[in-house]
Amino acid sequence: MVGASPGQLVFLLVAGLVAGAINAIAGGGSLLVFPALLAVGLNPLAANVTNSIAQWPGYVGIVVGNRRELREQRRRIVLTCIMAALGSVVGCVLLLVLPGSVFDAVVPALVILASVVMALGPYLKRWIGTPDPDAPDRTAWLLPAVFLAGVYGGYFGGALGVILISVLSLLANDTLVRLNALKGLLSLVAASVTVVIFSLRAPVDWTAVAILAPTTLVGGYLGARIARRMPDAVLRWFVVVLGLAVGVYLLLD
Repeated sequence: MVGASPGQLVFLLVAGLVAGAINAIAGGGSLLVFPALLAVGLNPLAANVTNSIAQWPGYVGIVVGNRRELREQRRRIVLTCIMAALGSVVGCVLLLVLPGSVFDAVVPALVILASVVMALGPYLKRWIGTPDPDAPDRTAWLLPAVFLAGVYGGYFGGALGVILISVLSLLANDTLVRLNALKGLLSLVAASVTVVIFSLRAPVDWTAVAILAPTTLVGGYLGARIARRMPDAVLRWFVVVLGLAVGVYLLLD
């Protein structure tokens, strides 16, 4: 990003705003920022770690906005946050210790996986049906699943929120509104781990972070305000198509 043109800076500003809005409305905004960082010249590893750090403020905004829905979930929050944090640590360590060639080989599959999960999200919810708030969580399955989602988030992180809400919808019995709030908190926990570890050891482009972090926060705030008026299917499929295109491009490159 050193010596970036004004056009590239504006491009990232717009990408951050749109990604923040997508995260608030549909989820998966990181799949928009990742190719944007590739487009301005970052290599896949640098784009991944920079993207992870830049998304953090947006998750803070989501948690603050959903704090009412997080009440009375203390036990679930404590257990799942611990697993998300541990998984994220493992994912970050894997990213930093494995050769870059492993990431280059794996990331196309992760991008495609995240895009497919996002595409199937509405169908999964329809298949699951309305959760029963009175039934117990499937804790024996929920905690390992959240741990694995945390590993994914620490290693790549694109569309982590989509994966988390799918896991929570399947294995935790509560209203989708409250589970969505928990998804935001778990995303924040995983992102906080990546911020600490990547800040110390990873090739973060701090210029790009300085541009993206505030714009994702603003975009998330604006997206939350228009979420009731804008059909998320349009944004969801835009991100799905973009993610699949990026995954195929990286696979063939």
